[in-house]
Amino acid sequence: MADEKQQNFVEDLVDNAWSIRIPAFKPEDNIQGLIEESCFATVFPKYREKYLKEVWPLVRQCLAEYCLKAELNLIEGSMTVKTTRKTWDPYIIIKARDMIKLMARSVPFEQSKRVLQDEIGCDIIKIGSLVRKKEKFIKRRQRLIGPNGATLKSVELLTDCYVLVQGNTVAALGPYKGLQHVRDIVLDTMNNVHPIYNVKALMIKRELMKDTQLAHEDWSRFLPKFKNKNVSKRQQPKLKKCKNDYSPFPPQQLESKIDKKLASGEYFLNKEQEYQRKQHERMAKQAETVQKQKEKRQAGFIPPAEENFSLVRTYADTDERKLNIKAFKSKVAKSILNLNT
Repeated sequence: MADEKQQNFVEDLVDNAWSIRIPAFKPEDNIQGLIEESCFATVFPKYREKYLKEVWPLVRQCLAEYCLKAELNLIEGSMTVKTTRKTWDPYIIIKARDMIKLMARSVPFEQSKRVLQDEIGCDIIKIGSLVRKKEKFIKRRQRLIGPNGATLKSVELLTDCYVLVQGNTVAALGPYKGLQHVRDIVLDTMNNVHPIYNVKALMIKRELMKDTQLAHEDWSRFLPKFKNKNVSKRQQPKLKKCKNDYSPFPPQQLESKIDKKLASGEYFLNKEQEYQRKQHERMAKQAETVQKQKEKRQAGFIPPAEENFSLVRTYADTDERKLNIKAFKSKVAKSILNLNT
């Protein structure tokens, strides 16, 4: 008997578990219903109150198909879903909880009600704590959305999921396999990996899945590889000490004051000679400073150089002395015409 069960289990194995269709859970599968009542509640922000008030009759109608109750409390700002004695699906209350969570996070009712289907799930990714600086967080979140929402739309088309980026969270809604890809793309984007790399990888995988020859091979050689080119921006010092070439020998010992005096011969002078030498140096230095101060003082009394202006014009070139007869005649003719007129 055990061998037959094992054989049947082996026959039921499939290569791709994602291809298995989940059988529908019908009321005939659970005739007795649920014994205990389950209840889930979630709060919503003030700006969602108007929309939820308009849509709530549709929410009640949608949940009534699964024998669930829905309550909207505008005073506390909360939504509640409950099971009844007629509810036959024990997991539908979890699906209803996810639906009101998505509606509280600005997902429209038309999209959030899809969670009630068996093959559709949701994922709320928290991205607020992944980046420390607020400026970087805003830039990377905008990078995920893309120009005019183009990047987000491409992610939705490739994963068959509805993605909404708002505040510190990303709400995703769609098939379970697509939700895995969405989570990977969001986390990589917040870790400074551009989403275009993951989008390209998904496009390449989609094309490779169509080829039967490459179905059982490694696809890593076809996928784009991300190289981090960021260099650490550590503040460099203004003055850098250049390291000299390595030498196994120790540096030459510096000369002491006595060695310098011995080399110049000052060591052998007596006190009077040393005093006279210092006096002579002091007098020479003093005379030099006196001379500099005198020149500086006399500089204000020196008159500036004047240019020689002469009334008679001096021509540097002989060609300037020559009179242009044609030009002179034309001037005279013009002046005569002006007088006649």
